[in-house]
Amino acid sequence: MPIVTVTTTYLELPSRAHFRPAFSPAPELQLIEAREPLPAFYRFLYGTAGRDYHWTDRLSWSDARLHAHLARPSVTLLVLYLHGTPIGYVELEREAAEPGTEVAYFGLFPPFHGRGFGKHLLSLGVQRAYHDGASRVWVHTCSLDGPHAVANYRARGFVAYRTTTHTQMIET
Repeated sequence: MPIVTVTTTYLELPSRAHFRPAFSPAPELQLIEAREPLPAFYRFLYGTAGRDYHWTDRLSWSDARLHAHLARPSVTLLVLYLHGTPIGYVELEREAAEPGTEVAYFGLFPPFHGRGFGKHLLSLGVQRAYHDGASRVWVHTCSLDGPHAVANYRARGFVAYRTTTHTQMIET
């Protein structure tokens, strides 16, 4: 397995006033909160959205651990559907390592990249975070994530406040 240098960028919306949403006019898009997500369904979302970006952390979690995590009242799982097919998701965490609500995971399935659905999904997730009482919304993304992630966050009003680097072995 090769070792790569990974840069992680932390971004925040310090207040709702900084938020610049961009919603799709496509009526066939539907956002549904998964209120009782099954571990297998979560693995499908996580694995499909993160497959090309080396998302592996949660794949090793047991069903019991995933269920316990997803059942926490501080976790919100929102799934975006197109014509009844899931195309991506956003996971919000209100009890994160920093103040505010964390966009813990956010991803689209590869066949749906480049169609404006990412900015729509991110906007819906941030809107939900503020609706649920967030005073600040934050996210971290790394150089292994999609090439347009940081641009999408910045376009929605997020500003970078910290950058770190580390080395990591990745599976190829």
